[in-house]
Amino acid sequence: MATALDAEALRARLVAPNGPYAALDVVESTPSTNADLAAATDAADRTVLIALEQTAGQGRRGRGWSSPVGGLYVSVLFKPAGVRPDRLPWLNLIAGLALVRVAQSVGVEASLKWPNDLLLGAESGKGAGILSEITADGSVVVGMGLNVAKLPADVQPAPGGLVPTSLEDAGADGLDREELAFRLLVELAGLEGVWRKNGGDAVESGLLEEYLEHSATVGAQVRVELAGGLEVIGVAQRVEADGTLVVRGTDGVEHGVSAGDVVHLRSA
Repeated sequence: MATALDAEALRARLVAPNGPYAALDVVESTPSTNADLAAATDAADRTVLIALEQTAGQGRRGRGWSSPVGGLYVSVLFKPAGVRPDRLPWLNLIAGLALVRVAQSVGVEASLKWPNDLLLGAESGKGAGILSEITADGSVVVGMGLNVAKLPADVQPAPGGLVPTSLEDAGADGLDREELAFRLLVELAGLEGVWRKNGGDAVESGLLEEYLEHSATVGAQVRVELAGGLEVIGVAQRVEADGTLVVRGTDGVEHGVSAGDVVHLRSA
């Protein structure tokens, strides 16, 4: 597996006029690719930053995200003009679909735990996390941390008890990180482009249907941990067109969840 990425080679393949992106940079290490892009106020739509290591990666609710050497840490800045603000959360789910496609391309079984985890292999370990953040000017930074190489023994379980895994741990073939980065960014641009062309409508763009095909959450009994210490326990029924997860609670009432930590309890 390659230990470095050739930024010039990736730019030649991915940056306009040869590709869909406006700019691309690769760094060996940074505290957080998301934070770097969010601070780049003059960055153009579809600017990419890739790191081989993050020293202060962020997960949901400000949690740390383990970002060891051997992974692939990619953030993309989107400025989807013409898409309503309430549809922007779909970028998080679109990133998940791009990750599923990449995992499948190297022979690894993959599924998605709503809203931001890629599950790999028969044991459904956590192989990637996604964090999307809306900036003050309405842009969206989409960050993806994909575990590629075998993980160190001391990597801690993810929130909810998910066992960490990686593409190599799941038996993947052809793990060249440069090629994986290329595939991931091509898939992301294609999915986001169709979504943007349809004004962010996940149904018209076909993305909701594809997401449901890969959802490990819909049909599972779950516990959703909400802000303020509240929780909903029940069976995940569906994902709505706006990206909301609908859970039928033990009281028989359907609850729409737009944000929260989901723990899979068992299949329904």
